[in-house]
Amino acid sequence: MKSKLLPLLLGISCLASAQSALQRVITNFAADPDLKYAGVSISVIDAKTGKWVAGHRASQGLAPASSLKVLTTATALAVLGDDYTFRTDLQYDGEIDSDGVLNGNLYLRGSGDPTYGSDQMEDAANLEEAMARLRLALQQRGVRRITGYIIADASCFDTEVSSPTWHWIDMGNYYGAGAWGLNIHENLYHLHFRQTAKVGDTPGIALIEPDMPDLVFNNEVSSAGENTGDNAYIYGAPYTYERYVRGTIPAGRGTFSIKGSMPDAPLFAARYLDQQLRSVGIVSAKGPTTLLELSRKGFKPVVRQTLYTHYSPPLSAIIKRTNIQSVNLYCEAMLRAVGLSRQQEGSANAGMKTTLEFWKNQGVDTKGVFLEDGCGLSAHNAVPSLFLAQVLHKVYNNPKWYQVIDDSLPVAGQSGGLKGMFKGTAAEGRLRAKTGTLDRVRSFTGYAPDSRGRLLAFSIIVSNYTCSGSEVRKKMETVMRAMCE
Repeated sequence: MKSKLLPLLLGISCLASAQSALQRVITNFAADPDLKYAGVSISVIDAKTGKWVAGHRASQGLAPASSLKVLTTATALAVLGDDYTFRTDLQYDGEIDSDGVLNGNLYLRGSGDPTYGSDQMEDAANLEEAMARLRLALQQRGVRRITGYIIADASCFDTEVSSPTWHWIDMGNYYGAGAWGLNIHENLYHLHFRQTAKVGDTPGIALIEPDMPDLVFNNEVSSAGENTGDNAYIYGAPYTYERYVRGTIPAGRGTFSIKGSMPDAPLFAARYLDQQLRSVGIVSAKGPTTLLELSRKGFKPVVRQTLYTHYSPPLSAIIKRTNIQSVNLYCEAMLRAVGLSRQQEGSANAGMKTTLEFWKNQGVDTKGVFLEDGCGLSAHNAVPSLFLAQVLHKVYNNPKWYQVIDDSLPVAGQSGGLKGMFKGTAAEGRLRAKTGTLDRVRSFTGYAPDSRGRLLAFSIIVSNYTCSGSEVRKKMETVMRAMCE
C-alpha cells in the first residue's frame, strides 16, 4: 500500500511546491500593512483547464473598475459576433417631388454606434466626413428643401443613458458620457480655456468645439502651477444644459483644453446635420429635433424609406479600442446592444441580465456578481476575481473569442495601461491585462504565461488601501511578475 501511494504523494508534493512560490508571493502581498484595511481578491487559474493555481479570497465581491470591460466586451463578442456592425440610417417619410421638395421629415436613425462621427476610432468616419456623406446622399437624390423636421431617432435604446450610481463628479466629463441610441463624436466636446500667467486667476472660456450654444458654464476654475496638468472637472447631467467647472488648469499664455460630455447627443446630431444641410442650401422648414421630444407631443411613427446607411467598423475593432484605451462609452453602447439583441430591450438592465444569464449558461458561477454598468465606472459594481478569471478561461477555450479578446488587452511594457510597467522583467511583452482604476480601487484582469508553459487566467482587485495608488500598483506588479517567473 505504501509503495503504491508514494509516487502519488510525491507528485502532489511536487505540484504543491511548484505552486507555492506564487502562492507565497500572493500571501505576502495580502499581508502588506498598507492592505490591512483593504479588500483584496485574487484568482489565478489555468486558462485551459480552469483548475485553481493560486489566490486570495477569490469569492470576495469588489468593485472591479475598468477590469469589468473584459466581461462586457467578451459578452458582446459572444452574443453579437466579431463581425457585427452598428448601422446609422438616413431616412425620410412622405415623398420627394420632382422639384426636389421632401414633403415630410428627414430622420437620422441610430442603432447605438459609439464610433459614429469619431475622430479617435481608426476607420471610422469623423464628424465632418459623416456629415458630408449625409449631405451627398440628399444631393444625389435631388433634395433641395424639407417641409418637415430633421429628426434624430435614438429610440433603439431607452432614455437612461448613464448608470444611476455614477458619481456626480464623473457624468459631466468625457469619460462619463451617456450612451444613446444615436451617438456622435463620442458624445464629447472640447472646452478651451485662455490661460492666465498668474496663479490663482480664473482663466476665461475661449471656445466650445463643436459649438453648443445652449450650454451655460459657471466657471470656477483657477490657475495652478505651469506643470500641474488637467485637474478641472465639469459637473452636469444628461439632458441638462447648465454646467459647473471646478478645479485647476496650468498657468500659461496659450490655450488649455478639457473634454466634457454632451447633454443630449441625438439633439446635437440633428442640429449639426441641420447646419450642414443649410450650408449647401437644403433648408428644413421646421428645423432640428429628436424623436423623443416629438413623441412627448404625440408624434406617431410613420413608414420611412432609407436614403443612405453608414456602417461602423467591425465589433472586433471596436473591442480592441475599448480595452486598449479603456473607453467607457463603447462598453455602455455594447451593453445596451446586447440587451436589445437578446431581450429586445435596449437598456443597461437588459444588457446586464443578458450578461449574467449568458455566462451562467456557459458554466460560470455568477453568485456574488452585482452589476451596475458595463464599463466599471460605478463604484457599486461587485464582482469576485474568480468570476472574471473563469470568464477568461471560457474565452480561452473558444479560439474565435480568444483571438479578439487577447488582441484587445494591453501588453506589459508596450501598450494601454501597462505601457509603463514590467520593463525588463519576465512579464514584458508577454503578460496581457485590462487595468482598472477608481478612487481607492486598482485592478488587473488578463492572461500571463508561466515558466511551465501554461497560460494563466487571472484577476486581481484591491480596494481601500492606505498607500497611494501608484504604490499599490507597484505592489500588484510584483504579484503579476511572479506569475511569469
